[in-house]
Amino acid sequence: MFGWEFPPFNSGGLGTACYGLTKALSKIGTQVTFVLPRKIESEKPLAPFIKMLFADSGFSDDVDFSKIRALSGYITEEEYSFLRKGGKLLGGIYGNNLIEEVGLYALRGGSIALVEDFDVIHAHDWLSFGAGLEAKRISGKPLIVHIHSTEFDRTGGNGINQQVYKIEKQGMEGADVIITVSQFTKNIVMEHYGIREDKITVVHNGVEPDTTGTSDNKSDTPIYKSLQYFRDNGKKIVLFVGRLTLQKGADYFLQAAKKVLEHDPDVMFIIAGSGDMETQIIRQSAYLGIGDKVLFVGFIRGKELNDLYNAADLYVLPSVSEPFGITPLEALINETPVLISKQSGVSEVISNALTVDFWDTDEMANKIISILSYHALSKQLTEYGKGDALVLTWESAAKKCTELYRDTDMKVNEIKYM
Repeated sequence: MFGWEFPPFNSGGLGTACYGLTKALSKIGTQVTFVLPRKIESEKPLAPFIKMLFADSGFSDDVDFSKIRALSGYITEEEYSFLRKGGKLLGGIYGNNLIEEVGLYALRGGSIALVEDFDVIHAHDWLSFGAGLEAKRISGKPLIVHIHSTEFDRTGGNGINQQVYKIEKQGMEGADVIITVSQFTKNIVMEHYGIREDKITVVHNGVEPDTTGTSDNKSDTPIYKSLQYFRDNGKKIVLFVGRLTLQKGADYFLQAAKKVLEHDPDVMFIIAGSGDMETQIIRQSAYLGIGDKVLFVGFIRGKELNDLYNAADLYVLPSVSEPFGITPLEALINETPVLISKQSGVSEVISNALTVDFWDTDEMANKIISILSYHALSKQLTEYGKGDALVLTWESAAKKCTELYRDTDMKVNEIKYM
């Protein structure tokens, strides 16, 4: 299995998905060798339930540690340039540009395929498609590519990077099977990449209830205490969690916030995340005159993220184009109601949530106000929404993947010996 990031060295949902899926695969008896582009520093194994390899060495033992910044699996060429210019890609470890780094990973992934024992190749998103294709070329083993996000999602359909699009299309055409995280994404793959429908299988993401808290389990972390202070002083809290990029719609979130505050000034809006639009979003909050009502807390993970969910009265996913969206599931598990974009895959599987078009900030504001104002509505969305989320387990996703592994392996072998 080829990936690009893995917790705790992840900056997006791709790492979360890889962790949840590989852990569940291991639980049901599938042995996973997970390959990352480069060795990352960790005091303990990233995932003791799988075999972890690093493409810059090809082996898990006797490798020098390197302190590097994890690159999001959803990173764009613009974000990559932003990180390089900011000096956040240390020691010249990465390529001169993102495409070069992806190419290096492909070559090294093929080398690993020469020495590892495996039955099926599973590659996550375009950054690892080259490695998957090279491993297939060398080994002759079947390749499954897993689409968590497309170039059309990351750019909102504007300014498509043709090099990235070409890599995505080559990966999809060269794969034996394609997994998409939603029907929403499947439709994009068919429409924009010309892939036939019978080659694509939808496997929805899941959530891990055992790693999250609940509102009955109050925390003593500083961030929870700070937000509780607001609540004790009559403030309601609306939360956004995600990368501050065009795809995630934080700018629409702020436009809706402005309208909510005109109706109810006792609301605080929390933005958790970072990205190439961070400065723009901060400036926008000031330009709108709501800077004192918007709290930027940066990139948050683990217990502190659960505390954010627990402290919030509402979680909003305003994405412009969201292939799935794990964060609403995390919010629901933590007993926080959600308002989600209709342009999201997760809207296919959560029936107890309010939905809105990302661009309709008037309606977004109206629904935020409704949930904050009517306790009965908030309670119903919380209770039934949590039930929706609990059904979406990683083990269910893993079982679907193992069925695909067996079926694909069988078909490829049949063709070989015909």
